[in-house]
Amino acid sequence: MSADNTDRIEQFFEGKTVLVTGATGFLGKVIIEKLLRACPKVKQVVALVRTKKGKNPEQRMEEILNGPLFETLRKKWGPDHLNKVVAIEGDITKRNLNLCSEDKAWLCEEVEIVFHCAATVRFDQPLKTAVLINVKGTKQILDLAKGMRNLQVFQHISTAYCHLEEKKLLEKAYEPPANPHHILKLCELLRDEEIEFITPRLLGRIPNTYAYTKALAEALVLEEMDKVPALIIRPSVVVPIWKEPIPGWTDNLNGPAGLLIGAGKGVIRTMYIKENSFSDYIPVDVVANAILTLTFLSTLNTFRSQRIYHITSNEDVRVSYDEIINMGRKIVETIIPLPGVAWYPGGSIKRSKFYNNLSFLLFQWIPALLVDTILFVLGFEPVLMRVQRRIAKGCEVMEYYANNEWIFSNQRTKEKRTLLNLTERKKYKLDCDGFDYEEYFTNCVLCARRYILNEPDENIPAAKRHMFV
Repeated sequence: MSADNTDRIEQFFEGKTVLVTGATGFLGKVIIEKLLRACPKVKQVVALVRTKKGKNPEQRMEEILNGPLFETLRKKWGPDHLNKVVAIEGDITKRNLNLCSEDKAWLCEEVEIVFHCAATVRFDQPLKTAVLINVKGTKQILDLAKGMRNLQVFQHISTAYCHLEEKKLLEKAYEPPANPHHILKLCELLRDEEIEFITPRLLGRIPNTYAYTKALAEALVLEEMDKVPALIIRPSVVVPIWKEPIPGWTDNLNGPAGLLIGAGKGVIRTMYIKENSFSDYIPVDVVANAILTLTFLSTLNTFRSQRIYHITSNEDVRVSYDEIINMGRKIVETIIPLPGVAWYPGGSIKRSKFYNNLSFLLFQWIPALLVDTILFVLGFEPVLMRVQRRIAKGCEVMEYYANNEWIFSNQRTKEKRTLLNLTERKKYKLDCDGFDYEEYFTNCVLCARRYILNEPDENIPAAKRHMFV
């Protein structure tokens, strides 16, 4: 542990220019907020953003920076502090990142730190699309990084679930499932339908294109480690904020948050999960803290050879799906009920795959079909069957991960915690000590209610009355 209580991480980022890919994504937003709030003397944060739905990069970032996630930051350092964020037009799937020559030259001259967070996290993405984003995107960011004259750290955000054949994953490199350059070439040469036809053969026992392409991307980073000061960061399932700046905040309904909301709305009635099944979850603010901390520590001579780190929790905290379901039911039934409930929250975990499929048919497919038929007859747009199709896909993915258990060794990351002084350990919390499950999931439901369902807190009493009518 450092002898004094100076924040060395804040000092490290002083005057630095940091490039963030995936800045409009869940983790990217939280990293930018934490960096600006904890390290106010950072020179600038460059967000590589593509034009989307008629909005240019500046407009997209302005919407994000004006959102609730950055409210604490605006109050602490003033709204002008957000001017440190510079949005640049770029697209990781396009040739040369779709950068103009002036922007590329400027980035190569200015950037000292790169956080490569951009990726598709959809498990059902067509292989060609996933390769373009996760593999080609990583290759092009690496090519850009090799031209950065003052680059000190390149962080590639991978996933702990990218080498699924390893039941105990260590903080080390593993062989990829294929040569990433060959797969890239294949996707460039073949038509979409041809890639789709051979996808099962390419994936083999790997259950989805996400895990497959993230493993390929890691291989590209490993190839360049003699030319780029790269780290590979493997977080497990990244879930809503635990502590700061808004406990429970998220911008999506992936993972357990979606499970709680779906169950609370009454549209998820059954899931197939073996007894005492666990998954590894890590709050997004802990991941952001680890990314900033490891950036600084990796520049110390003692640790330059340590390049792969796990940001995981299953050696520290374990919560089973049964516990999540039971806590979730209590929260959405008695503490924070949801409005517009389709069916009183209920249902249960099934230990039998057959029984689960039968329950899904009886309690999800058939009711959705009946309601949609009524809506159609009344002249309204049918919606529930579409919702149930999405739920079925989501449950299929979640059930695979819930019913297969992995151990992720995070010994190297644990060791790094001991090197932080009291100020740094408090400001950049890297462990889950003091984690209160019920409080956390209550905050998750409340924030999903506020920021995703756009429901004001004022109607919670009415939702409670409706729940018990």
